[in-house]
Amino acid sequence: MDYLPHMQMIQSDILDKISQELHSYDATKYKASDVKEALNSSHLSIEHLKALLSTAAEEFIEDLAYKASKIKLKYFGNNIALFTPLYLSNFCNSKCVYCGFQKGNKIARAKLSEDEIRAEMQAIAKSGLQEILMLTGEGREFASVEYIAKACEMAREYFKVVGVEIYPMNVDEYAILHKSGCDYVTIFQETYNELKYSKIHLAGEKSVFKYRFFGQERALMAGMRGVAFGALLGIDDFRKDALACALHAYFLQQKYPHAEFSLSIPRLRPIINNAKISPKDVSEKRLLQVLCAYRLFLPFAHISLSSRERKGFRDEAVKLGVSKMSAGVSVGIGEHSGAKKGDEQFEISDGRSVEMIMLKLKELKLQPVMSDSIYVG
Repeated sequence: MDYLPHMQMIQSDILDKISQELHSYDATKYKASDVKEALNSSHLSIEHLKALLSTAAEEFIEDLAYKASKIKLKYFGNNIALFTPLYLSNFCNSKCVYCGFQKGNKIARAKLSEDEIRAEMQAIAKSGLQEILMLTGEGREFASVEYIAKACEMAREYFKVVGVEIYPMNVDEYAILHKSGCDYVTIFQETYNELKYSKIHLAGEKSVFKYRFFGQERALMAGMRGVAFGALLGIDDFRKDALACALHAYFLQQKYPHAEFSLSIPRLRPIINNAKISPKDVSEKRLLQVLCAYRLFLPFAHISLSSRERKGFRDEAVKLGVSKMSAGVSVGIGEHSGAKKGDEQFEISDGRSVEMIMLKLKELKLQPVMSDSIYVG
Protein backbone atom coordinates (compact mmCIF):
# COMPACT_ATOMS: atom_id res chain seq x y z
CA MET A 1 0.00 0.00 0.00
CA ASP A 2 1.24 3.51 -0.84
CA TYR A 3 1.99 6.20 1.71
CA LEU A 4 -1.08 8.04 2.97
CA PRO A 5 -1.13 11.86 2.76
CA HIS A 6 -0.17 12.43 6.40
CA MET A 7 2.79 9.99 6.30
CA GLN A 8 6.27 11.48 6.15
CA MET A 9 8.83 10.04 3.73
CA ILE A 10 12.53 10.17 4.63
CA GLN A 11 15.64 9.50 2.59
CA SER A 12 17.27 6.27 3.76
CA ASP A 13 18.97 3.33 2.06
CA ILE A 14 18.61 0.89 4.96
CA LEU A 15 15.65 -1.03 3.52
CA ASP A 16 17.52 -1.50 0.25
CA LYS A 17 20.55 -2.86 2.12
CA ILE A 18 18.44 -5.36 4.04
CA SER A 19 16.57 -6.44 0.91
CA GLN A 20 19.86 -7.21 -0.83
CA GLU A 21 21.03 -9.38 2.05
CA LEU A 22 17.71 -11.22 2.25
CA HIS A 23 17.68 -11.88 -1.48
CA SER A 24 21.05 -13.62 -1.31
CA TYR A 25 20.38 -15.57 1.91
CA ASP A 26 19.98 -19.33 1.70
CA ALA A 27 19.97 -20.78 5.21
CA THR A 28 20.67 -24.29 3.89
CA LYS A 29 23.92 -23.52 2.09
CA TYR A 30 26.03 -23.03 5.23
CA LYS A 31 28.17 -25.85 6.60
CA ALA A 32 29.48 -26.78 10.03
CA SER A 33 32.79 -25.13 9.15
CA ASP A 34 31.00 -21.81 8.52
CA VAL A 35 29.31 -22.00 11.91
CA LYS A 36 32.61 -22.81 13.65
CA GLU A 37 34.28 -19.87 11.92
CA ALA A 38 31.56 -17.55 13.21
CA LEU A 39 31.82 -18.97 16.73
CA ASN A 40 35.58 -18.43 16.73
CA SER A 41 35.40 -14.83 15.49
CA SER A 42 35.73 -11.95 17.93
CA HIS A 43 33.76 -9.57 15.67
CA LEU A 44 30.98 -11.00 13.57
CA SER A 45 30.38 -10.03 9.96
CA ILE A 46 27.00 -10.24 8.25
CA GLU A 47 28.10 -13.55 6.73
CA HIS A 48 28.89 -14.84 10.20
CA LEU A 49 25.39 -13.85 11.36
CA LYS A 50 23.88 -15.69 8.40
CA ALA A 51 25.83 -18.79 9.37
CA LEU A 52 24.65 -18.62 12.98
CA LEU A 53 21.03 -18.41 11.83
CA SER A 54 21.43 -21.25 9.34
CA THR A 55 20.05 -24.76 9.60
CA ALA A 56 23.59 -26.06 10.20
CA ALA A 57 23.89 -23.96 13.37
CA GLU A 58 21.08 -25.91 15.05
CA GLU A 59 23.67 -28.61 15.81
CA PHE A 60 25.79 -26.06 17.70
CA ILE A 61 23.19 -24.77 20.16
CA GLU A 62 25.32 -25.58 23.20
CA ASP A 63 28.31 -23.76 21.71
CA LEU A 64 26.13 -20.81 20.78
CA ALA A 65 24.63 -20.66 24.26
CA TYR A 66 28.02 -20.88 25.96
CA LYS A 67 29.50 -18.02 23.94
CA ALA A 68 26.34 -15.91 24.23
CA SER A 69 26.42 -16.24 28.01
CA LYS A 70 30.05 -15.10 28.08
CA ILE A 71 29.35 -12.07 25.90
CA LYS A 72 26.28 -11.11 27.90
CA LEU A 73 28.31 -11.35 31.13
CA LYS A 74 31.06 -9.20 29.62
CA TYR A 75 28.80 -6.31 28.61
CA PHE A 76 25.86 -6.56 31.04
CA GLY A 77 27.27 -8.49 33.98
CA ASN A 78 24.65 -10.38 36.00
CA ASN A 79 22.11 -7.60 35.46
CA ILE A 80 18.63 -8.24 34.07
CA ALA A 81 16.61 -5.09 33.37
CA LEU A 82 12.91 -5.32 34.24
CA PHE A 83 9.93 -3.49 32.75
CA THR A 84 6.21 -3.96 32.25
CA PRO A 85 3.75 -2.97 29.52
CA LEU A 86 0.76 -0.69 30.09
CA TYR A 87 -2.00 -0.94 27.49
CA LEU A 88 -3.71 2.44 27.12
CA SER A 89 -6.23 1.48 24.44
CA ASN A 90 -7.20 -1.51 22.31
CA PHE A 91 -9.17 0.38 19.66
CA CYS A 92 -7.65 -0.22 16.21
CA ASN A 93 -8.20 0.77 12.58
CA SER A 94 -5.99 -1.95 11.08
CA LYS A 95 -6.84 -5.53 10.20
CA CYS A 96 -3.90 -7.83 10.91
CA VAL A 97 -4.89 -11.48 10.85
CA TYR A 98 -2.70 -12.55 13.81
CA CYS A 99 -3.69 -9.80 16.26
CA GLY A 100 -6.41 -9.79 18.90
CA PHE A 101 -6.88 -6.02 18.51
CA GLN A 102 -7.59 -6.18 14.77
CA LYS A 103 -10.44 -4.14 13.33
CA GLY A 104 -13.66 -6.14 13.23
CA ASN A 105 -12.64 -8.57 15.96
CA LYS A 106 -15.43 -8.97 18.50
CA ILE A 107 -13.71 -7.95 21.73
CA ALA A 108 -14.41 -5.56 24.57
CA ARG A 109 -12.87 -2.26 23.46
CA ALA A 110 -11.66 0.34 25.94
CA LYS A 111 -9.47 3.41 26.27
CA LEU A 112 -8.12 4.63 29.59
CA SER A 113 -8.97 8.13 30.80
CA GLU A 114 -6.25 10.30 32.33
CA ASP A 115 -7.40 9.34 35.83
CA GLU A 116 -7.37 5.67 34.89
CA ILE A 117 -3.88 5.98 33.36
CA ARG A 118 -2.65 7.49 36.60
CA ALA A 119 -4.27 4.72 38.64
CA GLU A 120 -2.57 2.09 36.46
CA MET A 121 0.80 3.81 36.82
CA GLN A 122 0.46 4.11 40.57
CA ALA A 123 -0.30 0.39 40.82
CA ILE A 124 2.72 -0.49 38.65
CA ALA A 125 5.04 1.87 40.55
CA LYS A 126 4.14 0.18 43.84
CA SER A 127 5.78 -3.00 42.52
CA GLY A 128 9.13 -1.21 42.40
CA LEU A 129 9.38 -1.12 38.61
CA GLN A 130 10.96 2.01 37.16
CA GLU A 131 10.55 1.30 33.43
CA ILE A 132 7.23 1.26 31.61
CA LEU A 133 6.25 0.51 28.02
CA MET A 134 2.94 2.06 26.97
CA LEU A 135 0.96 0.52 24.13
CA THR A 136 -2.09 1.30 22.01
CA GLY A 137 -3.82 -0.23 19.04
CA GLU A 138 -3.11 1.11 15.56
CA GLY A 139 -4.94 4.33 14.72
CA ARG A 140 -4.38 7.92 15.75
CA GLU A 141 -8.12 8.63 15.71
CA PHE A 142 -8.46 6.43 18.81
CA ALA A 143 -5.29 7.51 20.65
CA SER A 144 -4.08 10.89 19.44
CA VAL A 145 -0.53 12.18 19.61
CA GLU A 146 -1.69 14.58 22.33
CA TYR A 147 -3.28 11.75 24.33
CA ILE A 148 -0.08 9.67 24.21
CA ALA A 149 2.06 12.72 25.00
CA LYS A 150 -0.03 13.37 28.12
CA ALA A 151 0.45 9.74 29.15
CA CYS A 152 4.23 10.20 28.72
CA GLU A 153 4.12 13.29 30.95
CA MET A 154 2.33 11.35 33.66
CA ALA A 155 4.65 8.37 33.29
CA ARG A 156 7.66 10.61 33.89
CA GLU A 157 6.27 11.33 37.37
CA TYR A 158 6.47 7.64 38.30
CA PHE A 159 9.18 6.03 36.15
CA LYS A 160 12.77 6.69 35.14
CA VAL A 161 12.46 5.06 31.71
CA VAL A 162 9.41 5.67 29.53
CA GLY A 163 8.84 3.83 26.26
CA VAL A 164 6.01 3.53 23.76
CA GLU A 165 4.89 0.81 21.39
CA ILE A 166 2.26 2.56 19.31
CA TYR A 167 1.40 3.29 15.68
CA PRO A 168 4.34 4.77 13.69
CA MET A 169 4.59 8.57 13.67
CA ASN A 170 6.28 11.37 11.77
CA VAL A 171 9.46 13.03 13.09
CA ASP A 172 7.64 16.07 14.50
CA GLU A 173 5.14 13.84 16.31
CA TYR A 174 7.89 11.73 17.86
CA ALA A 175 9.53 15.00 18.92
CA ILE A 176 6.36 15.91 20.84
CA LEU A 177 6.48 12.58 22.69
CA HIS A 178 10.20 13.01 23.39
CA LYS A 179 9.63 16.50 24.81
CA SER A 180 6.87 14.99 26.97
CA GLY A 181 9.28 12.50 28.54
CA CYS A 182 9.46 9.52 26.18
CA ASP A 183 12.85 7.79 25.91
CA TYR A 184 12.25 4.77 23.71
CA VAL A 185 10.18 3.75 20.70
CA THR A 186 9.46 0.09 20.01
CA ILE A 187 8.13 -1.07 16.65
CA PHE A 188 7.65 -4.69 15.62
CA GLN A 189 7.89 -4.98 11.84
CA GLU A 190 6.17 -8.38 12.25
CA THR A 191 7.69 -9.76 9.01
CA TYR A 192 10.23 -8.28 6.60
CA ASN A 193 8.78 -10.22 3.68
CA GLU A 194 6.88 -7.44 1.90
CA LEU A 195 4.67 -9.82 -0.07
CA LYS A 196 3.69 -11.81 3.02
CA TYR A 197 3.25 -8.55 4.93
CA SER A 198 0.70 -7.35 2.38
CA LYS A 199 -1.25 -10.61 2.65
CA ILE A 200 -1.68 -10.45 6.43
CA HIS A 201 -2.16 -6.69 6.88
CA LEU A 202 -5.43 -6.28 5.08
CA ALA A 203 -6.56 -2.77 6.03
CA GLY A 204 -5.58 0.35 7.91
CA GLU A 205 -2.40 2.38 8.31
CA LYS A 206 -0.37 -0.65 9.32
CA SER A 207 -0.70 -2.02 5.80
CA VAL A 208 1.87 0.57 4.63
CA PHE A 209 5.00 -1.55 4.99
CA LYS A 210 7.63 1.12 4.26
CA TYR A 211 6.17 3.73 6.58
CA ARG A 212 6.30 1.24 9.41
CA PHE A 213 9.82 0.11 8.50
CA PHE A 214 11.28 3.60 8.77
CA GLY A 215 9.56 4.33 12.09
CA GLN A 216 12.62 3.74 14.26
CA GLU A 217 14.74 6.03 12.10
CA ARG A 218 12.17 8.82 12.30
CA ALA A 219 12.13 8.37 16.10
CA LEU A 220 15.91 8.73 16.26
CA MET A 221 15.74 11.79 14.02
CA ALA A 222 13.35 13.25 16.62
CA GLY A 223 15.92 12.81 19.39
CA MET A 224 14.76 9.60 21.05
CA ARG A 225 17.42 7.99 23.23
CA GLY A 226 16.77 4.51 21.93
CA VAL A 227 14.69 2.29 19.70
CA ALA A 228 13.65 -1.35 19.80
CA PHE A 229 12.96 -3.91 17.08
CA GLY A 230 11.17 -7.21 16.71
CA ALA A 231 10.00 -9.64 14.06
CA LEU A 232 7.02 -11.75 15.10
CA LEU A 233 8.70 -15.10 14.58
CA GLY A 234 6.46 -17.69 13.00
CA ILE A 235 4.61 -15.45 10.55
CA ASP A 236 7.07 -16.26 7.77
CA ASP A 237 10.52 -17.84 7.37
CA PHE A 238 11.84 -17.14 10.87
CA ARG A 239 15.49 -17.31 9.81
CA LYS A 240 15.07 -14.57 7.20
CA ASP A 241 12.96 -12.44 9.52
CA ALA A 242 15.53 -12.83 12.31
CA LEU A 243 18.30 -11.88 9.89
CA ALA A 244 16.42 -8.82 8.67
CA CYS A 245 15.57 -7.68 12.19
CA ALA A 246 19.20 -7.93 13.33
CA LEU A 247 20.37 -6.05 10.23
CA HIS A 248 17.72 -3.38 10.77
CA ALA A 249 19.25 -2.63 14.16
CA TYR A 250 22.81 -3.06 12.86
CA PHE A 251 22.52 -0.58 9.98
CA LEU A 252 20.76 1.98 12.15
CA GLN A 253 23.42 1.54 14.83
CA GLN A 254 26.05 2.45 12.24
CA LYS A 255 24.08 5.51 11.22
CA TYR A 256 23.15 6.63 14.76
CA PRO A 257 26.01 5.38 16.98
CA HIS A 258 24.93 7.48 19.95
CA ALA A 259 21.58 5.70 20.30
CA GLU A 260 20.64 2.68 22.39
CA PHE A 261 19.20 -0.41 20.71
CA SER A 262 17.11 -3.33 21.86
CA LEU A 263 15.85 -6.46 20.10
CA SER A 264 12.91 -8.64 21.08
CA ILE A 265 12.34 -12.23 20.00
CA PRO A 266 8.55 -12.64 20.18
CA ARG A 267 6.78 -15.67 18.75
CA LEU A 268 3.16 -15.83 17.69
CA ARG A 269 0.72 -16.47 20.51
CA PRO A 270 -2.96 -17.53 20.42
CA ILE A 271 -5.34 -14.57 20.26
CA ILE A 272 -8.91 -14.04 21.35
CA ASN A 273 -11.38 -15.70 18.92
CA ASN A 274 -8.53 -17.63 17.25
CA ALA A 275 -6.65 -20.12 19.43
CA LYS A 276 -5.16 -21.81 16.36
CA ILE A 277 -2.61 -19.06 15.71
CA SER A 278 0.80 -20.40 16.71
CA PRO A 279 4.46 -20.21 15.64
CA LYS A 280 5.40 -21.66 12.29
CA ASP A 281 8.42 -23.97 12.67
CA VAL A 282 9.84 -21.96 15.60
CA SER A 283 10.61 -24.39 18.41
CA GLU A 284 12.18 -23.22 21.66
CA LYS A 285 15.49 -24.60 20.40
CA ARG A 286 15.26 -22.44 17.31
CA LEU A 287 14.18 -19.43 19.36
CA LEU A 288 17.28 -19.94 21.48
CA GLN A 289 19.35 -20.06 18.29
CA VAL A 290 18.00 -16.65 17.26
CA LEU A 291 18.59 -15.23 20.73
CA CYS A 292 22.22 -16.36 20.80
CA ALA A 293 22.91 -15.22 17.23
CA TYR A 294 21.59 -11.75 18.14
CA ARG A 295 23.80 -11.61 21.23
CA LEU A 296 26.94 -12.56 19.32
CA PHE A 297 26.23 -10.16 16.45
CA LEU A 298 25.06 -7.17 18.54
CA PRO A 299 26.87 -7.52 21.89
CA PHE A 300 25.95 -4.02 23.14
CA ALA A 301 22.24 -4.22 22.39
CA HIS A 302 19.62 -5.23 24.91
CA ILE A 303 17.88 -8.50 24.08
CA SER A 304 14.42 -8.68 25.58
CA LEU A 305 12.28 -11.74 26.26
CA SER A 306 8.56 -11.25 26.79
CA SER A 307 5.96 -13.07 28.83
CA ARG A 308 4.75 -14.76 25.63
CA GLU A 309 7.21 -17.54 26.51
CA ARG A 310 6.76 -20.08 29.29
CA LYS A 311 8.50 -19.33 32.57
CA GLY A 312 10.84 -22.34 32.36
CA PHE A 313 12.25 -21.15 29.05
CA ARG A 314 12.58 -17.59 30.30
CA ASP A 315 14.44 -18.78 33.40
CA GLU A 316 16.95 -20.59 31.19
CA ALA A 317 17.27 -17.77 28.66
CA VAL A 318 18.20 -15.14 31.25
CA LYS A 319 21.31 -17.17 32.02
CA LEU A 320 22.36 -16.89 28.38
CA GLY A 321 22.01 -13.84 26.14
CA VAL A 322 18.91 -12.11 27.51
CA SER A 323 19.53 -8.81 29.32
CA LYS A 324 15.96 -7.55 29.69
CA MET A 325 12.59 -9.10 30.50
CA SER A 326 9.02 -8.14 31.32
CA ALA A 327 7.50 -8.78 34.74
CA GLY A 328 4.08 -8.38 36.34
CA VAL A 329 2.54 -8.37 32.88
CA SER A 330 -1.07 -7.65 32.00
CA VAL A 331 -2.16 -7.31 28.37
CA GLY A 332 -5.74 -6.25 29.12
CA ILE A 333 -6.93 -2.66 29.49
CA GLY A 334 -7.06 -1.49 33.11
CA GLU A 335 -5.93 -4.71 34.80
CA HIS A 336 -3.01 -3.34 36.81
CA SER A 337 -5.33 -1.34 39.05
CA GLY A 338 -7.86 -4.14 39.24
CA ALA A 339 -10.47 -2.50 37.01
CA LYS A 340 -10.25 -4.33 33.69
CA LYS A 341 -12.15 -2.53 30.91
CA GLY A 342 -10.92 -4.11 27.67
CA ASP A 343 -9.81 -7.47 26.31
CA GLU A 344 -6.26 -8.73 25.78
CA GLN A 345 -4.17 -8.54 22.58
CA PHE A 346 -2.84 -12.10 22.97
CA GLU A 347 -2.36 -14.80 25.59
CA ILE A 348 0.69 -14.56 27.83
CA SER A 349 2.45 -17.64 29.15
CA ASP A 350 4.40 -16.25 32.11
CA GLY A 351 2.09 -14.37 34.45
CA ARG A 352 4.43 -14.11 37.44
CA SER A 353 4.41 -10.96 39.54
CA VAL A 354 7.36 -8.59 39.76
CA GLU A 355 8.19 -9.98 43.20
CA MET A 356 8.18 -13.57 41.93
CA ILE A 357 10.41 -12.68 38.97
CA MET A 358 12.86 -10.88 41.25
CA LEU A 359 13.03 -13.82 43.64
CA LYS A 360 13.70 -16.20 40.74
CA LEU A 361 16.45 -13.99 39.32
CA LYS A 362 18.18 -13.81 42.70
CA GLU A 363 17.90 -17.59 43.00
CA LEU A 364 19.70 -17.79 39.64
CA LYS A 365 22.44 -15.47 40.98
CA LEU A 366 21.25 -12.64 38.73
CA GLN A 367 20.61 -9.01 39.68
CA PRO A 368 17.22 -7.45 38.86
CA VAL A 369 17.74 -3.88 37.66
CA MET A 370 14.86 -1.43 37.66
CA SER A 371 16.69 1.36 35.85
CA ASP A 372 20.18 1.94 34.48
CA SER A 373 19.74 5.63 33.75
CA ILE A 374 19.00 8.95 35.45
CA TYR A 375 16.61 11.43 33.89
CA VAL A 376 18.02 14.95 33.91
CA GLY A 377 14.91 16.87 32.86
